[in-house]
Amino acid sequence: MGRNAFGQPVLRKEDRRLLTGAGRFTADLVRPGMAHAAVLRSPHAHADIVAIDADAARAMPGVLAVLTGADYAEDGLGGIPAGTELAKFPGTGAESGYQFRPEHPVLALNRVRFVGDSVALVVAETAAQARDAAEMVMVDYSPLPAVTGTAEAARPGAAAVWDAAPGNVCFRWQAGDAAAVDAAFAAADRVVRLDTLNPRIHVGSLETRGAIGEYDAQTGKYTLATGTQMPHGLKQALAEDVLRVDPALVRVTVADVGGSFGIKNALYPEQVLVLWAARRTGRAVAWIGERGDGFLSDYQARDNVYSAEVALDAQARFLALRVTSTAAVGAYLAPQGQLSPTANTPALAGVYRFPAIHVAVTGVFSNTAPTEVYRGAGRPESVYLLERTVDHVAREIGMDRMELRRRNMLTPAELPFQTGLGLRYDSGDFPRMFETALQRAEFAEFPARRAEAEGRGMRRGLGLAHYCERVAGSWGEHGWLALRPDGRVSVMVSTMSNGQGHATAYAQLVADRLGIEPDDVDVVQGDTDRTPFGHGTGGSASIPIAGAALAEASTDLIRKALPLAADALEAAPADVAFADGMFRIVGTDRAIGLLAVARRLGAEAVLEGQGWWKPDGPTFPNGCHVAEVEVDPETGQWRLERYTMVHDFGLVLNPMLLQGQLQGGVAQGIGQAACERVVHDPESGQVLTGSFMDYQIPRADELPALVLETLATPAPANPLGVKGCGEAGAAGGAPAVMNALADALGGRAIDMPATPERVWRVLQG
Repeated sequence: MGRNAFGQPVLRKEDRRLLTGAGRFTADLVRPGMAHAAVLRSPHAHADIVAIDADAARAMPGVLAVLTGADYAEDGLGGIPAGTELAKFPGTGAESGYQFRPEHPVLALNRVRFVGDSVALVVAETAAQARDAAEMVMVDYSPLPAVTGTAEAARPGAAAVWDAAPGNVCFRWQAGDAAAVDAAFAAADRVVRLDTLNPRIHVGSLETRGAIGEYDAQTGKYTLATGTQMPHGLKQALAEDVLRVDPALVRVTVADVGGSFGIKNALYPEQVLVLWAARRTGRAVAWIGERGDGFLSDYQARDNVYSAEVALDAQARFLALRVTSTAAVGAYLAPQGQLSPTANTPALAGVYRFPAIHVAVTGVFSNTAPTEVYRGAGRPESVYLLERTVDHVAREIGMDRMELRRRNMLTPAELPFQTGLGLRYDSGDFPRMFETALQRAEFAEFPARRAEAEGRGMRRGLGLAHYCERVAGSWGEHGWLALRPDGRVSVMVSTMSNGQGHATAYAQLVADRLGIEPDDVDVVQGDTDRTPFGHGTGGSASIPIAGAALAEASTDLIRKALPLAADALEAAPADVAFADGMFRIVGTDRAIGLLAVARRLGAEAVLEGQGWWKPDGPTFPNGCHVAEVEVDPETGQWRLERYTMVHDFGLVLNPMLLQGQLQGGVAQGIGQAACERVVHDPESGQVLTGSFMDYQIPRADELPALVLETLATPAPANPLGVKGCGEAGAAGGAPAVMNALADALGGRAIDMPATPERVWRVLQG
């Protein structure tokens, strides 16, 4: 395949191992002789801890330790770090900032603040013994008033999650040009407003969370085996914020990760607890979370309440967009809990010509699990609000929704374009994307399909979502290559696959650069002692950033191999050039292959190439989704009948991997639109969706065949021309489906999730 590897639908190298049961996930790393941990969780959404009696638990068979928040405080360890600094965009004024940012305790000391909060850790010889003993820990609670709703938490008189956070405010943040927006609204011919929400969801990755901690008393070194996308970030947080030791004394290893979507990025209490327990007991300690643990204690996602206003002139041209948002951070601010509602709100600009935008966000505490980044990390939320609003504006002013989009859509002639929230779009053909999507969705024939459905007593609707998002522009990555005498190349990189197919993608990229076969490339990741420091997987950035670093490393490897090749060819290095896996004396047919050069290395020698890439700015993947639904007005049952997505991710490394990423992302967006929502009892704060019996995710047979088509423009800001694709499917799925449902319901307002009951109630008025 050689240098033709880029762009080919290479089969995933990982799949045979994973499909034949040879995968190694965190639970597979548990060894005989390890101790096991169980976490006692709060049954109350808000309560003071009056007393803890662990004597009966300590006397249970096999119990090695019962540890509480008092023990943790006595050992002087830190809590989970709370949030990073708030993003700064044009218009981020002095009034933006944290009002209160409490540390997330690893074990609650005096008070619990959500159902599932960690109260005590039991370590025993077996997992069953640990669970049994945890039930014997007696905790005397004094319940307190609680609030679980986002809008409710922000209202005057709401129960206080933290005494030091008046109004439950964690942070206030704004961006954009407020004065310009105010002026535009004052001069507008028409103003249209939409109030909507993005409900709280549970991620439910296939593999539950798990952690195995080991401690070497002689060296003082901690080793954590866990599932994460960001091994080095986890190592840094553990060393600097929690254990307070030299980072060299912390090692994080990751085997296979059975899904994450961002929710396993950040540090969790259990990852700290197993290391602490290993130090206290002198044993390796394993904790493998059960599904019930996850529904209570996994970081959750989304959970925003919005108000959007659009100012228009007499020709229905957009003059300004004003957005006010209340975002739930949960009982504690997670390590990146502020990111989704703030840093990625620039996606509100979309593909439209908004001269001015202003957004104001208030992050509020509630007696719920903390929220974190989840596939798209704020971009799907922004796209959802924008595209629902555009449809709503069209209905309110009596204009065809497609014509309204055409009138306000940016054209290639206007690029580069500076948006009202500080982004500089550098590539894309949005009108062509839009028209191609409508054509592929057979939009012109939709009236006939609608009439046919009405003849059967059904309602049919079509909805669209058009997005542009920024990715892969905020950090740098290292990449290392090692060429061995047997001709194999090892790739070492700090990103971590959690289903994307890195072992295939990186091998394909390096093979293309070196002119070898992807099967000759081995990818090493998931060990902070072996891989160079880096950011990790996130933000659709693995190929755009880490891939670019590996391209640089490939060039470096070729440069270092050149003298060896020249020596073999008995030529001066200046007379030798490399192409298609061969070093050739320029102007002659004398050549030697890279693998032959490798064989000239000594038996133990390794030829290394190193690369580093940090982009100057982001890339801008964009796409247009068209969904078509059919609703039974008698029952509210509805079905997604057709789904089309046309997208621009720049140059495509592997179209098969791309399709897989889009299918998964679209399904998650559709699931949020159709059925996903974490529900709490408003009185007690209990989680009513605590299992897959109560929390519904979409099934494969509920989805139609997805039509996915590429319409690429290379990314000017990326040396590979790629833009990043991992999160885009989730950005368009929910708004396209909800706009289709609103169309089928005659424009009536409906919020996610559009359950059959909710659809039926809307139809009943």
